Amino acid sequence: MTTADVRALRDLLPEGRVFDDVDVLEAHRRDRAGFCPAGTPAVLVRARSTEDVSTTLAWAHRNRVPVVPQGARSGLSGAANALDGCILLSLEKMDRILDIDVSEQVAVVQPGVVNGVLAAKVAEHGLFYPPDPGSRSISTIGGNVATNAGGMCCVKYGVTGDFVRGLEVVLADGRVMRTGRRTAKGVAGYDLTHLVVGSEGTLGVVTEVTVALRPAAAQPLTAVAFFPTITDAVRTVAGYLGEGYRPSVLEFMDRPTVNAVQKIADLGFPDGMAGMLLVQSDRGDAAPGELAAFEKVARVNQASEVVVADDPAEGELLMQARRLVGDAHEQLGLTVLVDDVCVPRRNLVNLVEGLGRIAEQYRVQVLCAGHAGDGNMHPVVAFNSDDAEETVRAHQAFDAIMELGLDLGGTITGEHGVGHLKRRWLGEELDEAALSAQRAIKAALDPHNILNPGRVFPEQEEFTA
Repeated sequence: MTTADVRALRDLLPEGRVFDDVDVLEAHRRDRAGFCPAGTPAVLVRARSTEDVSTTLAWAHRNRVPVVPQGARSGLSGAANALDGCILLSLEKMDRILDIDVSEQVAVVQPGVVNGVLAAKVAEHGLFYPPDPGSRSISTIGGNVATNAGGMCCVKYGVTGDFVRGLEVVLADGRVMRTGRRTAKGVAGYDLTHLVVGSEGTLGVVTEVTVALRPAAAQPLTAVAFFPTITDAVRTVAGYLGEGYRPSVLEFMDRPTVNAVQKIADLGFPDGMAGMLLVQSDRGDAAPGELAAFEKVARVNQASEVVVADDPAEGELLMQARRLVGDAHEQLGLTVLVDDVCVPRRNLVNLVEGLGRIAEQYRVQVLCAGHAGDGNMHPVVAFNSDDAEETVRAHQAFDAIMELGLDLGGTITGEHGVGHLKRRWLGEELDEAALSAQRAIKAALDPHNILNPGRVFPEQEEFTA
């Protein structure tokens, strides 16, 4: 973009929308993904309305300028990183909760609404918004929609897409499209809503989201179990769920992850354990029985200790330990590559045992925590990025983890998205027909390839002016 282009865009938008200050652009260049390139953007547009987004995209479409949509930039795949000469289109300021309909149990929100803020607001009305990624205190609903984010409660309630009923989406040429509905049922036409969910800003820019809500759940009862081996812990997961129980939370943390968390929040967890499971039940009077069943299965699988937190505050403290994992990684003093593989639960043992072999083969640290209840684990490769040879081995380990996940019948990403980080691996997971169909959809909705070009698809897509 030239100076004249920036001036033309600024003239089209209300005052205070377009920024080209070098420091501002630098602060918005990237998300939280390590080792993904970030270019130099031309401008940052802080949209405050659907009209702002529509005007920006229509101009970009006419002038063949790439646009990178951004939310809180809390993503872990590089999908919100700048491209050289692009428009960064920030939705953070579109942060209003437009409607909470108690009788229909839906909420209508703008994309910049923070997940935790929405959850707290609907709770005031006796309602519950279940999708709760570990980053819920900072991640936005728009970003959650873009990656179809999961979270701690997925094992029982499902992911973001399971709660999205309708969207307002601005297409690449600036036209505004509404998808879905507010009703509980509706099958009129193609399901464009769930085509956009998880599309990582490559098909359109979401400017409004209608989400389904649930009646507030009972105060959960929480238990934690510690195991002498990781294998014992993950066998407990399969055994417990195999008996038909569906806890509201079933999370795993290995010893290195627990140790990292305890450096920033001393929780008094025992020394010597290899892994722990955190489980919650929100079934009210049935919760004690569910946790008693969990304890029985855990002890059959050699659990060294099982503790049920009778005090809700203690239970929340345990949950906070799990939510601190991302912050704990940042305190390791090492660079981390966060993976996001999801496998069938029956293969969790093979996954975690394989992680140990990968760490040994490539001589790097591999920490692991994740949503054990739905098979979505987050192995983290930690390494010294100042050591070039160790950096190479770390990337090899990262790739080996994704290959292992696919070999076990899983997927390269359960909730973080493909972005830039995993583009090459999408071609390994999808067959040729599926990949071709996805490219055709992208071309139909974004013929000039201005929306997040070079993201998601395997090989580099050159932006053509």
